[in-house]
Amino acid sequence: MNGTEGPDFYIPWLNTTGVVRSPYEYPQFYMASPAAYSISAAYMLFLFVVGLPVNIVTVLVTLQHKKLRSHIHYMQANVAVANLFMVIGAFPTTIYSSMCGYFAIGRLGAIFEGFFCFICIIVSIWSVALMAIERFVVVCRPLSNFRFGENFSVMAVCFTWGMGCIASVPPLFGVARYIGEGMQNIGGLDYYTRSTNEPYLMYLFSCHIWTPVIIMVFCSVCLLCTVKESETIQGRSEWETTRLAVIMVITFLVSILPYAFTAWWLFTHRGAEYGPIFMTVPSLYAKSYAIYNPIFYFWMNNHFRQCTISTLCCGKNPMGEEERSTSGRIHSSVSPA
Repeated sequence: MNGTEGPDFYIPWLNTTGVVRSPYEYPQFYMASPAAYSISAAYMLFLFVVGLPVNIVTVLVTLQHKKLRSHIHYMQANVAVANLFMVIGAFPTTIYSSMCGYFAIGRLGAIFEGFFCFICIIVSIWSVALMAIERFVVVCRPLSNFRFGENFSVMAVCFTWGMGCIASVPPLFGVARYIGEGMQNIGGLDYYTRSTNEPYLMYLFSCHIWTPVIIMVFCSVCLLCTVKESETIQGRSEWETTRLAVIMVITFLVSILPYAFTAWWLFTHRGAEYGPIFMTVPSLYAKSYAIYNPIFYFWMNNHFRQCTISTLCCGKNPMGEEERSTSGRIHSSVSPA
């Protein structure tokens, strides 16, 4: 074991000189300089300040406008709600812990942050996977008579939160445990020690990480091939929705996969030597999905953009004429077969 394990914590630092202390009681500046913790705190503060309003606006706009009651908008709003859980429930703890250099509120801080971040990741990953499945069914038409109605979208939302609870709640009851990660200012699952629940982690990675990732990749590849080779997508609205789904899959994978691969490597190489920054950077980077998902959503979806501007401008859309004239000039780029 190339680290120090104690009651409810694991620090990637050998205690050969006796400097290692509990991350719930003492600052951890022997692992990284105070500047590194300050940068972490500033970055998380930025994510909190930006992520809170943009995700609130995403949810409110979707609830306010009936024309956003389609499956892809339901899934985007669902991701925004999950992001709010993480922004409100986890980010303040991360900011405070980074400012102090340790979990100043005790182990409860690591548990709270780990739980809220993990349930957000699982809900988001299944939401994006279901978004990709919907586009695959509509565009590639493996089931020609199947239609995604509002009831199906509501059931899909319930399914994502059910999967999120199944994955994230058991560690609260001792099946596994949430502990500090990296520089001990971030909470997460215990992938590191041999005392962790290996069958649970195997189930977690296979069912809740790699399965939805494979679904996303498969559906996105099929969508790109279909768009390129056929005239399946008719109209700008369908093309825009399909493009949005593919971009959302790509951005999600780019943000989450570094953390997922790092966690998988640590799980399969328990006892290997690694530094505190090795897990801190992917974990912080994965949290950035809370801000650029709604920003991409606003930028790429014309309907949502117009509804958002209308809501923020108290029912008026000063860019409405420009949006309509622009949409009249843009046509589907899918050529006849």
